[in-house]
Amino acid sequence: MIIDKEKVKKIAHLARLEFNEDEEKNLIESMNKILGWMDKLNEVDTDNVEPLRHMSVEVNVLRDDQVKPSLGHKEALLNAPKKDSDYFRVPKVLE
Repeated sequence: MIIDKEKVKKIAHLARLEFNEDEEKNLIESMNKILGWMDKLNEVDTDNVEPLRHMSVEVNVLRDDQVKPSLGHKEALLNAPKKDSDYFRVPKVLE
């Protein structure tokens, strides 16, 4: 399959995109390169190759949760720029 000016115009219309002449030329070249790479990939024999489910053999690389002491109420308010006895003071955002 070769991408020509008419196909790019059709795709642009469907996607509601607008291109000038230079962008259209660059798009045609890029899309033809991509399709060329796909043709090369289609030449490779993949009959005995299992599809990938993950990009690496690592399944779950997350660390285990650990319970740690949290800040107390007074410690949390120590560095507050504005506070009112037990609460942070913030600018009003809703009326």
